[in-house]
Amino acid sequence: MVCAGERPLALFAWSSAPRHLEPRDRFIGWSAAARRTNIRLLAYNSRFLILPWVSVEHLASHLLGTMMRRLSADWERLYGHPIYFAETFVDPERFAGTCYRAANWIRLGRTTGRGKDDQTHRANRSLKEVLGYPLHRRFRELLSRCNEARTTRPRSR
Repeated sequence: MVCAGERPLALFAWSSAPRHLEPRDRFIGWSAAARRTNIRLLAYNSRFLILPWVSVEHLASHLLGTMMRRLSADWERLYGHPIYFAETFVDPERFAGTCYRAANWIRLGRTTGRGKDDQTHRANRSLKEVLGYPLHRRFRELLSRCNEARTTRPRSR
């Protein structure tokens, strides 16, 4: 929750990343083994809401930028390991994703519309834009490793 004094302004929800996401996996360039080992090093922005009574220009992209600067350290404090990449979905039928792009998130592609429990291999929901944000300049190298013993954060940022 983001507040100004005692008054809430916005809400963020973060969770573990989906296991298989073709546009993200292609962008990172990791192997299936590296994905299985390192999927825990990604975070998924499942909700972002500016509360209806708040009207401040550029607040959404400002909050996203602030969140990206602190997400990995907060995650490490809670879960004992850093995050190297963040991702989210935007439904283009409802939203343009402007605040994410203004905060330097990268468009990675579109979902297939099949969802995580797909058994028919046919779209059964709307296609979403997949957006990503690298949290470390060496994110590809770090996420492509298959070493389970890695528990410390690399020094360079």
